Amino acid sequence: MLPLDLYYWTTPNGHKITIFLEEVGLPYNLYPIDINKGEQYTPEFLAISPNNRIPALVDPSPTEGDKSLSIFESGAILEYLADKTGAFLPQSSAARYNVLQWLYWQMGGLGPMAGQNHHFSQYAPEKIPYAITRYVNETTRLYSVLNKQLAGKKFICGEYSIADMASYPWIRSYEKQSQNLNDFPHIKLWFEHMSARPAVIRAYEKAENINSSSAVTEAGKSILFGSPSNISKPL
Repeated sequence: MLPLDLYYWTTPNGHKITIFLEEVGLPYNLYPIDINKGEQYTPEFLAISPNNRIPALVDPSPTEGDKSLSIFESGAILEYLADKTGAFLPQSSAARYNVLQWLYWQMGGLGPMAGQNHHFSQYAPEKIPYAITRYVNETTRLYSVLNKQLAGKKFICGEYSIADMASYPWIRSYEKQSQNLNDFPHIKLWFEHMSARPAVIRAYEKAENINSSSAVTEAGKSILFGSPSNISKPL
């Protein structure tokens, strides 16, 4: 099997994929895309990730056919890799859709709301109390949903799955989201289990080697939150 090519930066969505790959031991090449420098807008990257977001994956030897396959969106990548390897996503219908609904819950809820929480509380040049309160409260609501789901379970769907890999990197920044894990005892226990997994530790060690600072420069803020001139204009 040829190594996979993972285009990646040290963000929660990037960590999801390295966690999976470290768990299953698939060979992969890691290509950092420094989003603070605008590397996500290069034509080469846009050819595989038209939404100019990391991560993106290129599989030179997909299961069916001999043509390489590129995928963007972290949830789609996790689902693809789970199907490719037969790992961390059940095949039976009920169990499979239970995992997928929690994967999509993270993609459509926890990630976007926590991301807006980060933005307005950490990065926005103007502190807007309404926006901060709105997204902190919605993050708290989502933590409560997850805490209830984890009651009596070691992992989100009972067995370890891509739903856990998707959610953990977003929960890892709980302090920046104005959340206290002591308020969510089931999440706290799950978080401890996740943090101790060797594959999770290896994934974050790789991130540290690539980017040891989570700080965003003023120039980076302009690229990430402004309107870069090299973004494609609507036709």
